[in-house]
Amino acid sequence: MAENEKEQEEPKIIVDDDWKAQAQADKEKLAEQVESKGEAAGGPGGAAPAREGPRELPPASFATLVSSLAAQALMAMGGYEDPKTKRRYVDLDLAKHYIDTLALLEDKTRGNLTDEERKLLDGALYEARMHYVQIAQRVTGM
Repeated sequence: MAENEKEQEEPKIIVDDDWKAQAQADKEKLAEQVESKGEAAGGPGGAAPAREGPRELPPASFATLVSSLAAQALMAMGGYEDPKTKRRYVDLDLAKHYIDTLALLEDKTRGNLTDEERKLLDGALYEARMHYVQIAQRVTGM
């Protein structure tokens, strides 16, 4: 197979600043919503007092699923502090599991996503893979 044909077969992943800005804006919007709900509950520091009944969760969506899996991968690569221990940890096997799960999601949804959903998934996978390579190189001393 000619190299030109090979290039055409392989999908190219493009992550741009628009995707990153949109992800950050979504994160900030969600944080504001959570904060305003906590303050409305009237608890100390905005924390909701103990109550009866189910808690409120954001609606299930494709974007929430992708973001959740990407965040789990990032956490396993030391991207977030563990809220209990206040320490960061690196578990490359767990990170690879979440990246593989995102790849599985990409494979199983191919042809069934909107352009926005596809860009979100492609961007999350690209970012997670690149971060994984960087962390793996640091850990193994390559």
